[in-house]
Amino acid sequence: MPQPYPNGELVIVIDCSDLDRSAAFWSGVLGYTSRPPSTAPASTAPYRSLQPESGVGIDMLLQRVPDVKRQKNRLHLDLRTPDLDAEVGRVTGLGAALLTSEPVTEDGWSWHILADPDGNEFCVLQPPGISSA
Repeated sequence: MPQPYPNGELVIVIDCSDLDRSAAFWSGVLGYTSRPPSTAPASTAPYRSLQPESGVGIDMLLQRVPDVKRQKNRLHLDLRTPDLDAEVGRVTGLGAALLTSEPVTEDGWSWHILADPDGNEFCVLQPPGISSA
C-alpha cells in the first residue's frame, strides 16, 4: 500500500538516464523491489516503479530523462542510520559517489553527501546520541 497523504498518495520521482542502472542502485540502497510498467516494454519504457518489499511505505518512480543533471538538487533524500561509516560503505559499494571527504557535523548530527549514478545528491546521516558500533 502506497504512503497516503490527506488527498491521495505520496510518490517520490527521481530523474535518471538509465532505468536498469538506477533501479538496481536504488533497489539495493532501499531494499525495494523494481517493477517495470505494464504499458510498454521494459527496454523502451520511460518509467520504472520501485516499491518497498513489505508493500508499505513511499513508492518511488524512476523517470528516464534525456538531459544530464547540471546543478545541485533542490530536494534530496536523507537516509538516517545508526552506523554512518557502515552505511556509507554499503551505498558506495552499490555505486554511490562520496562527495564529502569528512563527515559534516551540526547540532550532534553527522552526515556525508553522496550522489547516485546519475549525480543526484542524497545524504546518509547519523542522528545525535547514537555512536557507531
